[in-house]
Amino acid sequence: MSPEGAAPGAVADVAAVVEGLSAEGYLADEGLATAVFLALRLQRPLFLEGDAGVGKTELAKALAAWTGGRLVRLQCYEGIDAAQALFEWDHARQLLHLRTAEAAGRAGEVGVESLEHELYDERFLVRRPLLQALETRPGEPPPVLLIDEIDRADDEFEAFLLELLSDWAVTVPELGTIRAATPPVTVLTSNRTRDVHDALKRRCLYHWVDQPDVEREVAIVRRRAPEVDGRLAAQVAHAVAGIRELGLYKPPGIAESVDWARALSLISPDGLDPRAAEATLGTVVKYREDLQRVREHGVEALVREAVARGG
Repeated sequence: MSPEGAAPGAVADVAAVVEGLSAEGYLADEGLATAVFLALRLQRPLFLEGDAGVGKTELAKALAAWTGGRLVRLQCYEGIDAAQALFEWDHARQLLHLRTAEAAGRAGEVGVESLEHELYDERFLVRRPLLQALETRPGEPPPVLLIDEIDRADDEFEAFLLELLSDWAVTVPELGTIRAATPPVTVLTSNRTRDVHDALKRRCLYHWVDQPDVEREVAIVRRRAPEVDGRLAAQVAHAVAGIRELGLYKPPGIAESVDWARALSLISPDGLDPRAAEATLGTVVKYREDLQRVREHGVEALVREAVARGG
């Protein structure tokens, strides 16, 4: 967290967002920083869409570190439902409590109905990420709720989220309504493996996260991997930019650029060369068909162009 902290609703301007995220190692461009600023000031969820590896998830982590809020992450997947995302009852503990009460003869003392009522006490409630994000502890900043890869969930789960994102409240039938005193800072991400419904997007501010330009990618590599020489970082960034232009099934993201730069710094620290690039290609390209396409294009030509541009 930055020394002065960052109350989400009190962020002064876009420049403060850029500075705050940069202090946590995240280099945001003006468009993304503006989207974050508006989401914080308007207390609206931020929907980030873009290719895998462009930094969507990392933004939420940086936001949590900057604002001081707890990071609460819900990783979406096919078949996820409300019980796995919101809450469920700890049936094993409830059963143990019931058996203990019966063994102690409490059932006859307090009555069966009273004993059953005890089973739905908050101590038996298992809070999943969405419920955790609604409960802010006294004196702490709002949590940062990351709903990651919402495009992996199904339509029913999207519909379930609509009410939560509108009212910031959920109803536990046995306990009543639990409402957030302050809405969590909420980031939803999508790799666009399928289209997310308009109704969900309408409840959010939207931003498409592009791959970074070469200059910013060099800065990111240097920030994430300070052991990498600046010249090598620039060559890697230009080489990755060239790979992304080949129409791959899965173009490399920023994380792959950092991994490749680190690998090359161990094998060829003085600069990018074709032999080292070929030997480490699997750190930046992760599909057989994509590897074949890069090799058909020519690793040597790719390296030659990257070295010419990167110095």
